[in-house]
Amino acid sequence: MSITKVSKEYHEKMFPGYHSRFLETDYEFIERFDNFAFDEVVNHDDLDGKTRFLAILATLLGCQGIDEFRAMIPAALNFGVTPVEVKEIVYQAVAYLGIGRVFPFLKAANEVLMAQGVELPLPGQAATTTENRLEAGEKAQMDIMGEGMKNFWKSGPEESRHINTWLTDNCFGDYYTRTGLTYQQREMITFCFLSAQGGCEPQLISHAGANMRIGNDKAFLIKIISQCIPYLGYPRSLNALRCVNEAAKET
Repeated sequence: MSITKVSKEYHEKMFPGYHSRFLETDYEFIERFDNFAFDEVVNHDDLDGKTRFLAILATLLGCQGIDEFRAMIPAALNFGVTPVEVKEIVYQAVAYLGIGRVFPFLKAANEVLMAQGVELPLPGQAATTTENRLEAGEKAQMDIMGEGMKNFWKSGPEESRHINTWLTDNCFGDYYTRTGLTYQQREMITFCFLSAQGGCEPQLISHAGANMRIGNDKAFLIKIISQCIPYLGYPRSLNALRCVNEAAKET
């Protein structure tokens, strides 16, 4: 067995001119991994390269793969992901992973982008103000999840109602309303954050359903799961598939 021509060509497109030291220290592993990830997997379906790398970056954030995240940013840029899109993935991750887990990725993204010659800060993408973020967040929730989200921010027991308000004004009003990514892209990366971190199956089912509602159908989500398996592994990928199937029953 040897590394396939297709795998070598894909690797060259990701990392032009780069020669991995693992080819000397771990050739048997690289042979199998590269042939799987960069030939068998990427040629399994018709998912475009840019969407694949948006999903990979979000998945690596979710599973805390900081070194691979750092390595994959230049590859993502080579496949058409923009610096704004990279940063938007990182920003939105805070709502689903918390700043404790995202902070190292924010630093890594800045370091890699600057090393790539990208001038920071990037153009602003905020589309709300402190005064209108709640209203705009509610609209985003309704656009994505349906009319049933109207007045969600007012719902729930009094002692925990503030969390529903924060979900509306912070999670949706501060992040989903930003330009730089579409609603479909934002729901797709949220699906990746949730599937990769694990233990969020109720939320993953809900967001799988939200994805389907706005056009990221079951077949699309299965493509996303499939393309991220080399970066996430099988157990959480299979959990994500089960959640997609559950969501499909409910839609």
